[in-house]
Amino acid sequence: MSIHPVILLILGFTALIKGGDWLVDGSVSIAKKFSIPSLVIGLTIVSFGTSTPELFVSVFASLNGSPDLAIGNVLGSNTANILLILGIAACIYPLRIRQNTIWKETPFSILAILLVAFLASDTILDRAQIDILNRVDGIILLMFFAVFLYYIFTISKHKHEEECTDYAEMGTGKSALIILAGLAGLTLGGRWIVDAGISIASLFGLSEAVIGLTIVAIGTSLPELAASAVAAYKRHADIAVGNVIGSNIFNTLWILGLSSTIKPLPIEKSMQFDIAIVIGATLLFLSFIYIGEKKVITRWQGASFVGFYIAYIVFLFYRG
Repeated sequence: MSIHPVILLILGFTALIKGGDWLVDGSVSIAKKFSIPSLVIGLTIVSFGTSTPELFVSVFASLNGSPDLAIGNVLGSNTANILLILGIAACIYPLRIRQNTIWKETPFSILAILLVAFLASDTILDRAQIDILNRVDGIILLMFFAVFLYYIFTISKHKHEEECTDYAEMGTGKSALIILAGLAGLTLGGRWIVDAGISIASLFGLSEAVIGLTIVAIGTSLPELAASAVAAYKRHADIAVGNVIGSNIFNTLWILGLSSTIKPLPIEKSMQFDIAIVIGATLLFLSFIYIGEKKVITRWQGASFVGFYIAYIVFLFYRG
């Protein structure tokens, strides 16, 4: 028995919002209990959990021979993470950025997307017929992802000044169950919204690339939006920002690396522009940190992010 796409969208939003709430509460509780920096939790548990929908979509798209959907999903999600999600989170409450995020995590995310741009420039570098992320490229991306995981492991051994004080006291077992329930809600909600979005978008005859960069990308980014919005509302800036930056690194290195290792992914020429958009959005995030109140993404800057994102989406539909 099929469910109407609109009802499926409502169920998806409900699951995402509640899942994001549970995931943040459980993650912060564990971070405090074991003296783990909230930034590390945001860069690992929250980022990996909220990237699960992107992982499922891109891997299945790769297996099904839909490379435009697999790549568009990642690029579109990364753009949405910076412009839409950080923008909305900053509108809810200004985000104070840690020094490590400025000088280490964000540059690493730029390095990751630059690496993809380099590996996908076969027609320029090798004079090949098409640009493609082959299995060797995928392994290279996965190796860089291993380096990132090692970096997280090293910073987790050092205590950082914490800013999270308002959180529910929970035992380890309850925290773990809440995190698992949150991940389940985020995964189901993301999947339901993507299914409903594709059903609705297909009625308008949109291309696979446009669907991947817009409907699917926004749908699979909704877990990040739910988690970061809840974190911002609860004044957990480390989780809100760490979730976005960590998710972008996970998406670029882990998901694209795994997808292209499973099956090589040809890249359309138009998507080189979308790679440049991801790079530009991340550089804009870095520049805004030093405009106005330093090391803070203010509400007006967040609103600017959202405005840029809306303009990008309009351009994509015009291009498509």
